[in-house]
Amino acid sequence: MDIRFLESFVMVIESGSIAEAARRLNLTAAAVAQRIHTLEREIGAPLVTRSGRSVMPTHSGTAILGRARDLLGDVRDLKAMACEDRPSGQLRLGATPTATSGMLPDILARLTTKYAQIDVEMHGGISADLYRMVLDGDLDAALIVQPPFTLPKGYSWLMLREEPLVVLTPRASRLRDPVAILSSQPLIRQHHSTWIGRLIDGYLRHAGVRPHERFAIDTLEAIAVMVDRGLGVALVHDWPPPWPEGVSLRKIPIVEKRFGRRMGIVWPRTSVRGRLVHALLEVAAAGPRPGRRKAA
Repeated sequence: MDIRFLESFVMVIESGSIAEAARRLNLTAAAVAQRIHTLEREIGAPLVTRSGRSVMPTHSGTAILGRARDLLGDVRDLKAMACEDRPSGQLRLGATPTATSGMLPDILARLTTKYAQIDVEMHGGISADLYRMVLDGDLDAALIVQPPFTLPKGYSWLMLREEPLVVLTPRASRLRDPVAILSSQPLIRQHHSTWIGRLIDGYLRHAGVRPHERFAIDTLEAIAVMVDRGLGVALVHDWPPPWPEGVSLRKIPIVEKRFGRRMGIVWPRTSVRGRLVHALLEVAAAGPRPGRRKAA
C-alpha cells in the first residue's frame, strides 16, 4: 500500500473535498480521486461518499481514519529520526490568529531558509485549545499566550514577545485617562473565558472599573474595526501588525506592566520530533523580539 494514498484519503476527509485536498497536496483533483479509488480497491470497501460538493467518510472510511492518521504520523517520525545530519520531517505547529499574521511569517521565513527539509503543518486556534493539543500529542509545539498557571513537568516555555495592555478609542476622542474611558464608554472586549479575558478582568478589578460591556468578540481585528466605527472602546493587548486597514485609532497605554500579554512557544521536552522543535526554537530566538511600542 502506497503511503501517499493514505495521505490523500486523510486530506480529503479533513478538508471536506477532493478539490481542496488536491490544492493542499499540490496535485490535480483527478490524481487525488485516482489515489482514493486505488486505496478503496486495496482495502476492499468504499471509503468516501459525496454529499453535494462535500466528501464524507463512509462507515469503513470512519473505521480506518484514526489508524491512517497514526500510520502517517509513524512514517513522519521515522523520517525525522533517520535524518541525522540535518533536521528533516514534518513539524506540527499551532499558532493563535494574531501570532499567525504578526510573528509567525518571519519565524517561518528563517526556518525554511535554514532548514528547508522541515515541512510545517499549521494549525490555528485559541491559546487554551492549542495548549491542550500540545499536551495530547496532536501538536509538536504551539505559539500561544503564556498559560496562566505552572506548566506540567516535561513541558517548556520560551517567551518571544511581551505586549502591553492598551485602551483603544477612536482617534477623534479627546479622553486620555484609561480608567475614565473604561468607566464611561461602552466596552468591546474579548470573551471572559479566554486566558486573555482573564487578564483583562484582572486589570478591571485592579482599577476598580465596572464597565458597560456592549460586545464580547473573539477576533481582535473585528474589535479594532468596531472601535473605529464608534461603537465603543476596547481593552486589548498591543498585538503585532498587521492591523486592519483604514482604521483610525488611538492607543492609550496601561501603566501596570503585570497585565501585559506574553507570547511564546510551548513544547514537550521529550519528543521524537525534538530536533525539529529545537530548530524552530533556534530561529525563533534568533529573530527580533519587539517590546513595548508607543501609543499614538
